[in-house]
Amino acid sequence: MEPPGDGMRSVGTVLALVVLATVVATFARRWRIPAPSLLVVAGLTVALLPGSPRIQISPGIIGLVVLPPLLYASAEELSWRELRVVWKPVGILAVGLVLASAAAVGAVASLVSPLSWQMALVLGAVLASTDPVAVTALGRRLALPPRVQVLVQAESLFNDATSLVLFRVAVSVAVASAAADWRSAGGEFVLLAGGGTVIGAALAGVVTMIRRRTEDPVLETVIALVTPYAAYVLAEAAHTSGVTSVVVAGVVLGGRGDRLTTARIRLQLHAVYGTVVFLLESVVFSLIGLALPAQVRALSDGDRAWPLYALAVAGTLIAVRLLWLAPLSAVVQREGGIQRMNWRVPLVLTWAGTRGVVPLAAALSIPVTTAHGASLSQRPLVLVLTTSVVVVTLVVQGFTLAPVVRRSGIALEPDHTEREEAAARCRLAGAGIRRLDELTELQAAPDIVLDRLRRGLTARLDDARDRLADSDDDGAPAESADLAYRQLRRDLIAIEAAELRRLYDEHAISDTTRRRLQRSLDLEEARLADV
Repeated sequence: MEPPGDGMRSVGTVLALVVLATVVATFARRWRIPAPSLLVVAGLTVALLPGSPRIQISPGIIGLVVLPPLLYASAEELSWRELRVVWKPVGILAVGLVLASAAAVGAVASLVSPLSWQMALVLGAVLASTDPVAVTALGRRLALPPRVQVLVQAESLFNDATSLVLFRVAVSVAVASAAADWRSAGGEFVLLAGGGTVIGAALAGVVTMIRRRTEDPVLETVIALVTPYAAYVLAEAAHTSGVTSVVVAGVVLGGRGDRLTTARIRLQLHAVYGTVVFLLESVVFSLIGLALPAQVRALSDGDRAWPLYALAVAGTLIAVRLLWLAPLSAVVQREGGIQRMNWRVPLVLTWAGTRGVVPLAAALSIPVTTAHGASLSQRPLVLVLTTSVVVVTLVVQGFTLAPVVRRSGIALEPDHTEREEAAARCRLAGAGIRRLDELTELQAAPDIVLDRLRRGLTARLDDARDRLADSDDDGAPAESADLAYRQLRRDLIAIEAAELRRLYDEHAISDTTRRRLQRSLDLEEARLADV
C-alpha cells in the first residue's frame, strides 16, 4: 500500500500539472499559437528546473484513459463526404508511406546510432505513422481547403493498423529473436483493421439506436463519454485494433450527430466534450515535455550523442514523407484535371505530418526484458529517440506550420468562408420565408405571429443575424402569442435545418460551414426553449 505522504505528493503533482497545462493552453489560445507546441516547451522547461518531480508515464494510462476520447473527438470532426473523395490517397499513405517510413528510419538508425538492426526496426515501426491527436490539435485553427484537411487528418486516423502490425513484428524480432513472418503479419493486419472496423461500426449502430430513443441530457452525456472507451476496450478484448474501432465509431456517429439528439443536448455535449478534450490534450502534451529529461538521465554513457541521432531520424521522416507525397500529389492533381501542378500542396502535407501521443504510448509498451529474461539494454535509447523526435516535430513543425500554410497560398481566405456562410444564411432564411408565405396563404397562425417571424427572418437576410421582436404591438394576448411564436419558430428552424442538410448534400457548402450554421440554429432553438 502506498504511504499517505506519497499519495498526497502524487495528487499534488497531478493537480499542479493540470493547473500548469490549463494556464499554458489558455495563453496559447490568446496568443494564437499552437497549444501542443507551447505545452511541450512548458513541460520541458518545468522538468529542467531544480526540484521538479520525476514523471513516469504509464502506457496503460495513455492507451486506455487518454487516447480513446481524443481519437473519438478527432474522428467526429472528419467530414464523411470529403473522406469518400480522398479514400484512395489515404489508403496509399496509411499503408505505403508507413512501410516506407519504418524502413527508412530503421536503416538510418542502425547506421548512425548504436541501436542493433532489430531495435532500429522497432524505432522505425514506432515513428512510422503520424499522430491523429497532434495533427488535429495543430490543424484546428488552420484554414486549409477541406480536402487537404481531411487528407491529413484521415491519414493520421487510419494508419494505426499498419504501424501496429509493424510494431508487433519488430518487437517479436527484437525480444524473442524470431524471424519476421510477413505472411502472418498480413493476416494480422486484416484482423486488426477489419476487426476494429466491424466492432466500431457495430457499436456505432447500437449507440445510434439508444440515442434516438432518449432525450435525457444526463444519459446522453454519459453515453457520449462512454462510447470511445467502449469501442476501445471491446476491440482490444477481441485482439483487434482499439484505435481503429474508436475512429470508425467516431466517423459514423459524427456524421449523424445533428439527427440523433435535440439542439439542447447537442449544445451540452459540445460543451462537455470540449472541456474533456481541452484538459486531456493539455495534460498529455505537457507530459511529453516533462518525461524527456528523466528518460535522458536513464541513458548509458555511450548514448550521449542522442540529439544527433534524433535529428537524423526526424530529418529522415520529413524527407521520406516529402518524396512520397510529391508524386502522389502530382497524380491526384492530374486526375482532377489540373494542368499546372501545385507543388506547395505536398509541402504543406509533409509539414503537417507530426508525431505525438500514439508513438510515445507504443514506445513505452516495449518489454523491459527479452524472452530469455535478459535486460533489453537499448530500450532507454529507443524511448529517448521517440520522445525527442515527438518534441522536435511538435515544436519545430508546430510553431512553423501556420506560416508555411500562409506562404503556400492554399489557405482559404477569411473572406471566402465569410461569403460562403453569409450566402448559406440567406438561403436558410429564404427557406423560412417561403414557409411563412405558405402559412400566410393558409391563415394557419395569427397575423401578429407571422409578422414577428417575418421581421426576424428579414433581418437575417440583411445582416446574417436573427433579430427577434420583444414586444406585442397589436394588443394580442402576450402569453398565447409568445407560445404560438415559439412553436412556429421551432418549425421554421426545422425547415432551415433541412435546407442546410440539402445544401451540404448538394456540395453547395463545406462541412465547416454546415457545422457552424447548425450550431447557430441549435443555439436559437435552445433560447426559445428557455423563454
